[in-house]
Amino acid sequence: MDILKSEFERSYMSDNQKNARNKKVLYGIIALLGVVIIVLGIYVYNLSNRSKTTIVTAPTKSASSEKASSSTKKYVASKDYKITYSNTNFIDRSTLDKALKNSTGADISYMMDTSEDGGDMAKVEVYYNKDKNLLVERLFKNGYKDNKPTQTVGYDLQKHAMNLDKTFGNDYLNQPLVYTWERLTK
Repeated sequence: MDILKSEFERSYMSDNQKNARNKKVLYGIIALLGVVIIVLGIYVYNLSNRSKTTIVTAPTKSASSEKASSSTKKYVASKDYKITYSNTNFIDRSTLDKALKNSTGADISYMMDTSEDGGDMAKVEVYYNKDKNLLVERLFKNGYKDNKPTQTVGYDLQKHAMNLDKTFGNDYLNQPLVYTWERLTK
């Protein structure tokens, strides 16, 4: 019977077969593009989630860049360090916290950092001298002895600036201790 088919019928059938083959190729390309889009979507999703994780960076040598960028390493209160507010009737806590932040700009991560350019603190005591409107910070680096501070600095609450004069014992002796920060981990 194939012999009886006209030439038109034969060409018409071959066009249908070509169209069917072209449709299969087109559908294959569309399916392949769909798979590529899904794979790229998963890759981009994983990249965006990866950027949300915490990255611990090495400490920098510059003090100003250390203050400008806070470290992402987190220390846990009562596990790594302890903060005690006392004599809160002399100075309110928000004023004290603001003054401490302004005076050092150092955060907990900096104080805990034992590297050469880190804080390496064991303890910080802050006394409030009401007569001079002065906070006196006694800074104890790790390894201090005999309750002798490594450094003593003053912060003038009225001028919102560090006291550039040398801080003397009479600036904090017999004054109320209002804040203590202590390192608990070694």
